[in-house]
Amino acid sequence: MLDNNRFPNHQLNNQDDEAEMTFLEHLEELRWRIIYSVIGILIGTIIAWIFIDFLVESILLRPAISNKISLQNLKPFGQIFLYFQIAIIGGIILSLPNIFYQLWKFISPALRRNERKYILAIVIFSSVCFLAGILFAYFVMLPLTLSFASQFGTTAIKNEFAIDEYMSIIISVMLAAGLVFELPMLSFFLSRLGILTPEFMKKYRKHSIVLILIAAAILTPGTDPISQLILAVPLFLLYEISILVSKLSQKKVVEQ
Repeated sequence: MLDNNRFPNHQLNNQDDEAEMTFLEHLEELRWRIIYSVIGILIGTIIAWIFIDFLVESILLRPAISNKISLQNLKPFGQIFLYFQIAIIGGIILSLPNIFYQLWKFISPALRRNERKYILAIVIFSSVCFLAGILFAYFVMLPLTLSFASQFGTTAIKNEFAIDEYMSIIISVMLAAGLVFELPMLSFFLSRLGILTPEFMKKYRKHSIVLILIAAAILTPGTDPISQLILAVPLFLLYEISILVSKLSQKKVVEQ
């Protein structure tokens, strides 16, 4: 038997009336959403560890092989810690749909009843946006960035990268791109809550250009201007798309 006192979210989800949750009930709900997310990450990490050799050799090392970059492990247990790090990050990426689902289920009490039916669609769209960012980074940003890094400088100095530094660039660029590709989804949600408007985004478009350049500099590793510009350009496009998304979101609110 399911103990509703222990799992208050199940009790609340099964109620037909829209009873308001107390502060302690919100905390309990948040606790269980975090637990469900952590369980998903653990399962994803196990799956990533099973395919760790494929992830490392066929995916993460492929950009280095394509650009003929020489990699070195300079630490005694460097590869061991690296494999664990990749497995955990891979587990987080694999469990993203579950993480997004738990996040939106926690937020759902603040949504209208007719808006809650779109949670599954929002979860799918959020996951697709993040995946699109990762693919953009992998197939566009990383080849250009690594090509610039490996060919820059004099031939008298051989470019050999430490494996931990190389993986740090690969992982940080892909995760950063995945996060910035969530901008339209964030715009949709804030517009539905009435916090963000398309008029506001248009008014501060020039200011956003400066912020985008700063964000691109922070999210990309090192001081490489190439990767910063490569990330900044889609950010500009995503900002314009977010304005359209905000318009559509407000239109739906008015129609309702």
